[in-house]
Amino acid sequence: MKGYRQETFGRDGLALAGWVAEGPGRPAVFQHGLCGDAAQPAEVFPPDAGFRHHVLDCRGHGSSDACDAAAFSLAAFADDLAAWIDAAGLCACPVGGISMGAALALRLAVLRPDLVSALILARPAWATDAAPANMAPNAEAGRMIAAGRGAEDFAQGPTGRRLAAGAPDNLASIAGFFDRAPRDVTAALLTRISADGPGVTAAQLRALRLPTLVLATPDDEVHPIAHAEALAGMIPGARLILLPPKARDRAAYAAAFRAALADFLRELA
Repeated sequence: MKGYRQETFGRDGLALAGWVAEGPGRPAVFQHGLCGDAAQPAEVFPPDAGFRHHVLDCRGHGSSDACDAAAFSLAAFADDLAAWIDAAGLCACPVGGISMGAALALRLAVLRPDLVSALILARPAWATDAAPANMAPNAEAGRMIAAGRGAEDFAQGPTGRRLAAGAPDNLASIAGFFDRAPRDVTAALLTRISADGPGVTAAQLRALRLPTLVLATPDDEVHPIAHAEALAGMIPGARLILLPPKARDRAAYAAAFRAALADFLRELA
């Protein structure tokens, strides 16, 4: 990945890919979403906010090895992330992520507060509950991939038509999952992680005391604004910022994302 160096991290017999941005700055960990990779958060991480981006490809994602499908879970991904942060000596630092990455950061903030100095929750797909209704489209796509069906079948079904009308960026992302290899790993990730949860409670979130930024966008069924509002309401002092819809203007979305994240990080410096 341009502008980053890759470092292999071994855990549970797996080779996991860690990525570190070139250049100076204090460390900040900012993670990718489900079936994404390090390039996703790299697109929106500001290079001029005084922090150096670190990101780990979760097992089964990007350049990291996959494990047995039964071991795919948010808890396992978060444990890998915590072990990597520990091994790299990054703690305590700002930790966050997009979608699934936000869930991992939230879990670490509650269970490993020694690692997390600030929290960034971008387009969260979970609040506290497991198997939220907004993850149903991903789970449906996973089942279709496992059955050997294609993106056209999903797009022509009721879920695909609903997303086309109200959340076209979600539809585009899900359609891309059908071309993701290996297909069995993709199917397992989509079905198992969609049924999972961050394993935290509202009471635990209300007890957090750290700077927190929450980012959300409209026209996004998989990452509903209601989740962002709920998290911002539970975490004391959390700041909620609404970004332009990604589906309408990706460049404007990315620019607003970088600006909001840069402002937050500069306040921490």
